[in-house]
Amino acid sequence: MAFRHPDRDQIRIEDVLSALGNGVRLAVARVLDAGGEHNCTSVLNTLGITAKSTMTHHWRVLRDSGVIWQRPSGRENLLVLRREDLDARYPGLLDAILSGARADEALEHGDRPA
Repeated sequence: MAFRHPDRDQIRIEDVLSALGNGVRLAVARVLDAGGEHNCTSVLNTLGITAKSTMTHHWRVLRDSGVIWQRPSGRENLLVLRREDLDARYPGLLDAILSGARADEALEHGDRPA
């Protein structure tokens, strides 16, 4: 199965913000921000999600918005954060969103933000 991904110049800010405005998809982006390719199962395990079927919609939204690359590999799909494309289109946006997510998480756990 081949997936359609938007070209870099087709990525739109409203689609990126909408995709990352969902907590599950934001958590996926945070996992993928570690770099490299991750299979879907490893991302789900990291997030503590057990049902793959619940993620089909999230993968599509992330892919269609230009946040991730997704490619088949055997019985799995491999995921990569499109950091280079997002940084080229919207410099600093991804860093600001991910750093905001880390700060929110720290506050939820009673830590003071850095």
